[in-house]
Amino acid sequence: MFLSDVDIEKAVRAGEITIEPWDPKRLQPASYDIRLGNKFIENVASNTPLIDPVKKIYAKTSETIVKDGDEYILHPGISVLGTSKEYFGSDHFLIQIGGKSSLARVGLMIHNTAGIINPGHFLNITLELTNQNNVPIILRPGMDIAQLTFSKLTSPPKQSYKKIGRFAKDNWKHFTQARKRKSR
Repeated sequence: MFLSDVDIEKAVRAGEITIEPWDPKRLQPASYDIRLGNKFIENVASNTPLIDPVKKIYAKTSETIVKDGDEYILHPGISVLGTSKEYFGSDHFLIQIGGKSSLARVGLMIHNTAGIINPGHFLNITLELTNQNNVPIILRPGMDIAQLTFSKLTSPPKQSYKKIGRFAKDNWKHFTQARKRKSR
């Protein structure tokens, strides 16, 4: 069962859901809109001959930080990692992230498969941004990028993502250390 806007707001006020910063204007009938953050991680194709997850061979990456008001151009067929401005999580609810239909219609995918945030995971979510269109898409920090839905659990979980989660301590660190690039 998904929470309605009334229940999402009650849970935030009761401290059962964390959303920082909280803005009641971002609340939808059964979801909460989140915004695009300022960090992006790109694969460096010239230094990456292949990726082999079984052998733990991953792409070399670089991190780009885009200032508020500036733009990031996502080219056709390219996937990058981005982050949300909002920090959120809950010990009491399963959170799911979904795309916004207005962005899907222009070919922007905001996650490939990683749409579930387990109880106990508090984070600025890493978004898997892909341009499925045949023309570039301009992304701007602060733009509406995704929506969160919240589901009640039938019972409290035995395990907490805080203890068992692979990205529980730092959601932005991935398989290799990102090289930082100059701010745009």
